[in-house]
Amino acid sequence: MSARRIFAQPARYAAIAPYLWMVLFFLVPFGFVLKISLSQTAIAQPPYVPVFDLSEGWAAIKEAFAQLSLDNFKLLTSDSLYIGSYLRSLVVAVTSTLMLLLIGYPIAYGMARLPQRWQPIAMMLVIVPFWTSFLIRIYAWINILQHDGLLNQALLALRVVSAPVVWLSTDTAMYIGIVYSYLPFMILPLYATLSKMDASLLEAAADLGASPRRAFWLVTFPLSLSGVGAGALLCFIPIVGEFVIPDLLAGSGSMMIGQTLWLEFFTNKDWPVAAAAAVALLVLLVPPLLLYDRLQRRALAEGK
Repeated sequence: MSARRIFAQPARYAAIAPYLWMVLFFLVPFGFVLKISLSQTAIAQPPYVPVFDLSEGWAAIKEAFAQLSLDNFKLLTSDSLYIGSYLRSLVVAVTSTLMLLLIGYPIAYGMARLPQRWQPIAMMLVIVPFWTSFLIRIYAWINILQHDGLLNQALLALRVVSAPVVWLSTDTAMYIGIVYSYLPFMILPLYATLSKMDASLLEAAADLGASPRRAFWLVTFPLSLSGVGAGALLCFIPIVGEFVIPDLLAGSGSMMIGQTLWLEFFTNKDWPVAAAAAVALLVLLVPPLLLYDRLQRRALAEGK
């Protein structure tokens, strides 16, 4: 047996492994959620009907399939609670992603321009917050933003304000928590892209008469768009379904879709509607993923 054949079979298995992972841990669970979303609520265990029972034979399974309907999805489009939750989630995610980009890009750019020996230290400082529990970090922000918290004490000491400011249970506190929690997800892909950039391109732009600002917009920023897209997706997608930060820091006036899902699953015990909302959220997030994939393919084609 040749060496090529010896190594070809393990390589083939390694190529199949990601697809098996996707089938087992994404498609199969999604199939269960989709089935529940097409079911009806019931006071039972599990709290929905129909329930497929393979022991009852094919006729019973066909009858169960016939009972599935799109009623829960119709409810999502007719109830202002769900429409408002989706819209608020999208607005919060887009706004937060733009804020993260405005803050994260200069940090990543500065890290990429540091001397080589200082870049690992800067990277470590970005990653350090991950060493602490996410929930503990959010509770720390509750202590910082409360009426007599550290932020108000600092503002009063600096005479920036004359009375304590109300931070908690506001959208401002929510955005602070989101930006703080997701900033590393924006910085890391941007840094990975900017650190690989050839410095001679900027020197060439300067030799051709471009100012540093013009060289940035004509050379640096276009070449970093892949990092911008990756960072934006890494932040936008989880922020849309965020539950912990809005629930602990924001007010209860309007809920994001993550809070609505929690309410339906654990308070109302309406699993079919909650599953339908989750499926609709997934469908909502598919277009930005497809757009990013198309842009990446175009960039690769132009690079060739």
